[in-house]
Amino acid sequence: MENALAENASGRVRLADLILLLGRLLLALIFLHEGATLAADMTATLAAFQKLGLPAIVTFGVVALQLGAGLSVAAGLLSRLGSVALGLFCLATAFLFHTNFASQNELLHFEKDLAIAGGMFVLAVRGAGSISIDNLVKRQVKEVHPWLKAVL
Repeated sequence: MENALAENASGRVRLADLILLLGRLLLALIFLHEGATLAADMTATLAAFQKLGLPAIVTFGVVALQLGAGLSVAAGLLSRLGSVALGLFCLATAFLFHTNFASQNELLHFEKDLAIAGGMFVLAVRGAGSISIDNLVKRQVKEVHPWLKAVL
């Protein structure tokens, strides 16, 4: 089975990397959609965040994080950093905004955020796989600085 999933000598893409790409895209989708939705009506977004007691800078930061790190994960560009950022964001969201466990909806959101954070942390450890910009950079650049190599 391992040989069936491994990249062969001709350099063909492994099944595992196709599955990893699909997983990355599915994980990124919720953040890209939400970030785009928030950005599309920034006036309403600012008002909603203000009702939560959050300043405008946090609103812009959340939108930038969701779009930037979402694209990072989807494209596989510095995906380890993007996935750690989104994983931490999900943990913060769960523990700050979804703790009313008397509400089934809030409990579901809490658990969803924990599950997404778990997926993001697995991705951070595993890396983006061969179908990624990270992999292209590693293959094309002969001399990669050690800190960059660590995050690719």
